[in-house]
Amino acid sequence: MLKTILVALDGSDLSQRVMQCLEELQLQPATKIVLSHVISSSGTDVEVAVDRPHGFSEELPYREIEKKLESYQEYLPYESELEIVTGDPAEEIVRLAHIYKADLILIGSRGLTGVERIIEGSVSSEVVADAPCSVLVVKPE
Repeated sequence: MLKTILVALDGSDLSQRVMQCLEELQLQPATKIVLSHVISSSGTDVEVAVDRPHGFSEELPYREIEKKLESYQEYLPYESELEIVTGDPAEEIVRLAHIYKADLILIGSRGLTGVERIIEGSVSSEVVADAPCSVLVVKPE
């Protein structure tokens, strides 16, 4: 039985597909769903503090992400939590899976291949390699 599922969402159109996949799973009523979003950070904390403006403009993306996750959460018939963190997406998703002792990570894949995949990297591939549990990768339609 899947007790805890970590759902990694990135705000793209693929997030809707990931949520559809979650709905298709035959889950027990006691399953806990953790909807997560990682705000990608570039560089060290010192660079972030210097390079990024502070105040309202910094909170705006967070609030938009929070509202989107809450809209997904409204339709879940399961106990659920929201996690919005900052950092390297793959590392943070794996870290959250450890914290919540997830039985499954549900994540989307942009479907990059070849040079694009090498240049841009693949968060889903990194998560599959490092996750402490099974990972269900949802591909675009």
